[in-house]
Amino acid sequence: MTSQILTRQDCAAVLPNAVSTGIQYASLDFPPNQGWTNYNGLQILAYFTTVFIAAPLAFITGLLQAPAIAARFGFGRGIFNRQVARTIHFAVLVWMVFFIIVHTVMVFTTGLVANLNHIVLGKNTQSYWALLIYGVAMVIITGLWLIASPMTLRYPAVVQIVGRCMVGWVKSLMEWSHPNATYSEKDISPYLWPNGTIPTSEHYRKLQASNWKDYSLRIAGLVENPINLSYDELRALPKHETVTQHYCIQGWSGIAKWGGVRMADILDIVRPLPSARWVVFYSLAEGAGGAEEGRYYDCHQIGHMREPTCLLAYEMNGKPLNVSHGAPLRLRNERELGFKQVKWIEGIEFVESFAQLGYGQGGYNEDHEFYGYRMPI
Repeated sequence: MTSQILTRQDCAAVLPNAVSTGIQYASLDFPPNQGWTNYNGLQILAYFTTVFIAAPLAFITGLLQAPAIAARFGFGRGIFNRQVARTIHFAVLVWMVFFIIVHTVMVFTTGLVANLNHIVLGKNTQSYWALLIYGVAMVIITGLWLIASPMTLRYPAVVQIVGRCMVGWVKSLMEWSHPNATYSEKDISPYLWPNGTIPTSEHYRKLQASNWKDYSLRIAGLVENPINLSYDELRALPKHETVTQHYCIQGWSGIAKWGGVRMADILDIVRPLPSARWVVFYSLAEGAGGAEEGRYYDCHQIGHMREPTCLLAYEMNGKPLNVSHGAPLRLRNERELGFKQVKWIEGIEFVESFAQLGYGQGGYNEDHEFYGYRMPI
């Protein structure tokens, strides 16, 4: 393939040439295929858009949807907020699908053998070896896809492990950033969607009926000072407020003002042992699977608990938590997605490893819905 340096005049001619070429394609009067030596204007625009616009946008808008990024840089508002990023991300997906379909059709209809030689062998020949290699590759890919689909449904835990190996290190890198971003009260969302299975036990109903006076938070495990704290004792500890963004794994987000006790203060009270690496939050609620699958819980790295924005929240938007949002107590760890913000907290345990808890994946959703225990992205 000959190399060419585009002049200013060449660049100026790209758009008119692309329009002319598009009209030819639309009329099914295809222009000569000169892809080996010279792309036409429409090809140049298509490849440029895909490589230099769509691909970077996919990467950037993907990062903008990560709670760790938003919590670090304050992208919960303005033109970089998550919902804008989602819209652009979806538009990029539509473009990529369109590009792949059109590109494949053009490869097949404008000289399949020659085009495959260009793509597969990098040669301007009519060799059928390229067609053979392409055919074998498609058979292998199709076979793997047909095998993978039922296998992933039958063995989702394997997919979970593979995913952890592939992207777990990326998630751990993102956890290095500190969730410093807070917002003003004018940024508070008019509505924050409640998720989760509300506790239905008689014990919870009695606690609610007592206005939480009979509530007691048990904190134990690998600590020097195990303790039980009543609701009033929790409220008597130094109160801190943050206005932060909640990120649900389902795609929606919202900003709220949270008030409560810093987990850093709790750590100072109970004094975790050096061997404690994880903090387990147990809910009064069962998971989505009901009693058969047990109650909801989730594990968090102990290092996250020292962040100033990490709270045991008992207030939302200046009012006591309602039942839907986790009363009497819920977690706020701004690095993580919403499903890890355990609501209706009954107890906290400091452990060295979560391997012996549930199915050993780090939380109820990790055990039963095969999420990752690291979810800053």
